[in-house]
Amino acid sequence: MKPVLLILAAGMGSRYGGLKQMDPIGPSGEAIMDYSIYDAIKAGFGKIVFVIRRDIEKDFRELFIDKLQGRIEIDYVFQDIDMLPGNMQVPEGRKKPWGTAHAMLVAAEKIDAPFAVINADDYYGPSSYKVMADYLMNNKEDNSYSMVGFQLDKTLSEHGHVSRGVCEINKDGHLVEVVERTKISNEEDGIYYYDNEERVGLKGDETVSMNFWGFKKNVFKYLESYFLDFVREHGKELKSEFFIPLIATRLINEKIADFKILKSGESWFGVTYSDDKPQVVSEIRKRIEQGIYPEKLWS
Repeated sequence: MKPVLLILAAGMGSRYGGLKQMDPIGPSGEAIMDYSIYDAIKAGFGKIVFVIRRDIEKDFRELFIDKLQGRIEIDYVFQDIDMLPGNMQVPEGRKKPWGTAHAMLVAAEKIDAPFAVINADDYYGPSSYKVMADYLMNNKEDNSYSMVGFQLDKTLSEHGHVSRGVCEINKDGHLVEVVERTKISNEEDGIYYYDNEERVGLKGDETVSMNFWGFKKNVFKYLESYFLDFVREHGKELKSEFFIPLIATRLINEKIADFKILKSGESWFGVTYSDDKPQVVSEIRKRIEQGIYPEKLWS
């Protein structure tokens, strides 16, 4: 059975200043997401499911859904903040979505096979999709999940600090935990993050999560229960978010599942800040010149 690719496209980057999921970076108006879909099709994924917001549906369909018809099976769902368990209510004043793990949960009925999850605005590279597709198709153990890991110093922005999930990995190559480090930047004397006011050094070769995860269908029975716990504990907090690394850590700690760390050797890039866009355009151009992508992706 071919795996499904779930693309999280409901968020709007506040630091970037707009809908970066749709921002053209290729020579024929392609967005980063176009290259992700192209790579996924070549790697053997059989279906694409998008998580989007209702207010961008019209533009989204025109830019992505229509042109993909006939190339791969496609579907999409909305992530609304009132998608809560039972009779739970959205707290007054909350506008922020519930996070990446909630976005996974709202897509549950659309997913009928092992699946991978990615961010819409991140470039992961062809071999990342290949190693993930191969793992999802060949590993038959229900509770054996996966994550594509990237080297920290290949994921930084020249235009501001970033947050990264730094991974602890055991001797068998499985994830132990993901620790969120904030305000990471490449400074003159090295790479640092800030813990409150303390500056802490990093080596640069740490494995980090860029939100490229692989799951089996059974994850949803755990996810629904975990989200209920989360809302009960944090639901009244206006900016609380239910993130995928939170559920990964809990699944590991409860010995329900393990996560194999997959290495692709790719360099990640993305548009955290608007000033990142010229570099992304340049990187795509290099790959076109290398023959990785055609000049017109969907010709």
